[in-house]
Amino acid sequence: MTRPLTSVERSIQGRNGWLKDEERKAIESRGEIGRMEFWLRVTRSRITKDVKVGRNDVIPGFISVCRLFKLAIDKRAEGDARLWNHLMQYASQVLEQHDPRN
Repeated sequence: MTRPLTSVERSIQGRNGWLKDEERKAIESRGEIGRMEFWLRVTRSRITKDVKVGRNDVIPGFISVCRLFKLAIDKRAEGDARLWNHLMQYASQVLEQHDPRN
């Protein structure tokens, strides 16, 4: 028999459901561009909240991720897709293991 969910667990479950639903709506509305814009908005909101509570390292972390992504895009455009492929493979592995929406 499973125990009832705590209020924190219900809240997390509700948040994950909301993320899935909003992502689906964004895709239905604007396709993959809508999905990208949705995740940028969610990320920006989360960064703002983290900064307000003193976790300022989130800004250089986001900058590094953006710079890495741009570098991977640039290298692929130059004909070397290795960095892009490695980045996408790593992202898939991390999301499989840690994405609560799955």
